[in-house]
Amino acid sequence: MGIRLILSGMALSTLSVAELRVDGHANFCEAILHGYAACSGMIWAPVVCATSVRINSPRRRPLVVLSPRSKNELGKETVMKLATLRDATRDGTLMVVDRTLTRMIRASHIAPTMQAALDNWDAIAPRLEQLYDEVERGEADGAVAFDASLLAAPLPRAFGWIDGTSYLSHMERARALRGVSLPEDFSQEPLMGERVSVFLGGRDPLPLMAGDVGMDIEGEVGVILDDVPIGADEAEAARHIRLITIINDISLRTVLAETAKRGRSVTLFAKPYPTMAPVAVTPDELGQAWDGQLLKLPLVCHVNGVLIGAPDGGRDASFGFPRLVSYCATYKPLPAGTVLAAGTLSNYDDDIGGACIAERRLIEQRQGGAPTTRYLSGGDQIDIDMLDRYGASIFGAIRQTVVAG
Repeated sequence: MGIRLILSGMALSTLSVAELRVDGHANFCEAILHGYAACSGMIWAPVVCATSVRINSPRRRPLVVLSPRSKNELGKETVMKLATLRDATRDGTLMVVDRTLTRMIRASHIAPTMQAALDNWDAIAPRLEQLYDEVERGEADGAVAFDASLLAAPLPRAFGWIDGTSYLSHMERARALRGVSLPEDFSQEPLMGERVSVFLGGRDPLPLMAGDVGMDIEGEVGVILDDVPIGADEAEAARHIRLITIINDISLRTVLAETAKRGRSVTLFAKPYPTMAPVAVTPDELGQAWDGQLLKLPLVCHVNGVLIGAPDGGRDASFGFPRLVSYCATYKPLPAGTVLAAGTLSNYDDDIGGACIAERRLIEQRQGGAPTTRYLSGGDQIDIDMLDRYGASIFGAIRQTVVAG
């Protein structure tokens, strides 16, 4: 028998059709049930209902089965994609981006910056969405070609940056590398930490300090909030999630381990600079992939073209985003422009792994007796991306080069 699939490369600028023969592949049905198909000599293929990526071969690339899409299935709430054009100011210029990341247009006549839009979201968002619709229809004067290299982080300076630990498989693996067990109450109450809130852009280089610092990627999903009042319950907290993006939250593993041993702040020394994808999108833009709690798609992470992991954001999470937002607002309000992440994406299945090198190393140690994947060094190329069910990048890839200092 044969099955017809649509192939897409990482650039996603063109699509080609190929016949995928599955005769003789006994694991095909099992792979489909997990949301993915595999074939000798082919790449792993997230299907419409994809929930995981197998990484038996590190160089395989995502492949997607396409199906028709209509705007109606997204609902008609607030559907749009936004970005920030880098300019001479610290906060850049607000941009509206089309769904396929091919065109973008200045929105400064509506709101000068992303922060200005968040400060008055209910009044500003409908006008931004109207501009988005015009770009989608090809009717917007002044639209230019989308170029991620011209963009800063969607929110370059956040009023808050709070990171969590929803994916406990990441915490268990990361702590196992340091010989530390996970406290039993971590599954009952979120562990959240506030940090410095300046974000690199998705194409910015990653500076590497001298010495053995153990630089590692950490792929995460983050939400951007407008004003959250003190004491907001989960239902109210959910209403204040205005935008979603992906984040590379760099960790210095060697520094982290040494700092923890000395009882000092690991976030001060071991978490130097997070990076945002080029684009942030409204929850409604994500359709069924966003269920109001989690973003249920794989986050595909490569270093030098080798697949590190592709954990699904909808699996193995102890807490959804509304719970995390509500928890952080227990004793204080969260100002508009707060970014909150659920922690490094990770799945318990070792064949899927987590969105960081540390987890890959622990899995290699378990399976082969010793880790083989090294931490980052100068010249390494990082690619972190999340594809929709049609194979298109949702946020634009985080694509960075490590630059040794």
